[in-house]
Amino acid sequence: MSALLVLTAAGFGGFAALLPVAPLWAVQGGANEAGAGLVNGVLLLATVMTQPFVPRLLNRLGTGRVLATGLALLGVPPLLLLFSDHLSWILALSIVRGVGFGILTVTGSAVVANLVPRAQHGAAIGAYGAAIAVPQVILVPLGPLLSNSVGFWVVFVLATLPLLGISSAPRLARVLRKQEAERALRAPTDAIPTVTAGGSERRMLVVSLLRPMLLLSGVTLAGGALITFAPQMSSSPAATAGALTLLTLSAAISRWGLGGLADRHGTTLFLWPLVAISVLGLIVIAVAVENPAATSILLFLGGMTLVGIAYGGLQNLTLLLSLAAVQRKQYGTASAVWNIGFDLGTAVGSVLIGTLAAGLSFPPALLIAAAISLLTLPLAFSRKPRAAR
Repeated sequence: MSALLVLTAAGFGGFAALLPVAPLWAVQGGANEAGAGLVNGVLLLATVMTQPFVPRLLNRLGTGRVLATGLALLGVPPLLLLFSDHLSWILALSIVRGVGFGILTVTGSAVVANLVPRAQHGAAIGAYGAAIAVPQVILVPLGPLLSNSVGFWVVFVLATLPLLGISSAPRLARVLRKQEAERALRAPTDAIPTVTAGGSERRMLVVSLLRPMLLLSGVTLAGGALITFAPQMSSSPAATAGALTLLTLSAAISRWGLGGLADRHGTTLFLWPLVAISVLGLIVIAVAVENPAATSILLFLGGMTLVGIAYGGLQNLTLLLSLAAVQRKQYGTASAVWNIGFDLGTAVGSVLIGTLAAGLSFPPALLIAAAISLLTLPLAFSRKPRAAR
């Protein structure tokens, strides 16, 4: 876990530093809101297109090689942003970063599932989520401040943090190989019988993975839009920094804290309140930014905190639902589907809210995001199909 947490913090730290700043770099180069929204939208589209292939890469090349490649693809392009602020150049580099991020996200959540028994998945995912969220708490709000006060180049250097995680990849691969060998030795006595899945069982598995993916997409659409456009929504740079800090901090606390609770009480108890909190938070933010020249700071901060609670909590719970639906050998597939839901929602939020804001304004765009999130509420009450064994 220590190797995984170090690698994860480095990888997601570099990603987080650039998430709100790359769109600002595009705006400096002359892009409008829609163009700025494309920066993270294209990044996450490349991520989603990469993720289905990662389980196969892991089987063929091994965890260490795949992780090291992903971290390199994520960490090298930020330095190349120094050469141009033209939108086409930024989008090209976003595609490369998206491939690296797709590798990191699927591999990370599959690895954490393999490292610990099912009964401890909630706590382990909480720790893994903290390694993702803590760098975001620091770097997401810090990025816009540094780019405005010092220069974009500082943020581009910070965004190379994934390169520092490469050294942890071989150690992590060795641990996984050792655990796999130990499980193979125990297999004759405690292996779970394998049942060939028929058509109905495969359909149940698809439904089991689709439900958490759609639940996650609803809240990550909101989170992606807020992280991308918070600097442009607020009339106060200080309020923007505070709001992004609260969003990421509340997400970190929620994602970490709900892990142990879900191990003890299950996931269903917490799902619908988090969806409702997400909807409420978006409505509050829409009211706060109604006047572009004078943001209602208290409402803005409160709304961002509410969305952050839902954003972090639903990440943990939906990943638990996905892993519970599959056998150990299918963790890679469950991780890929979950991460597709996460990044697809974030990409849609970035592109959709940017496009709507360019044609309307941010308040109605945020209300549409709230409506989309509300549409996922029935899924929070659905009974989970019996897990695959």
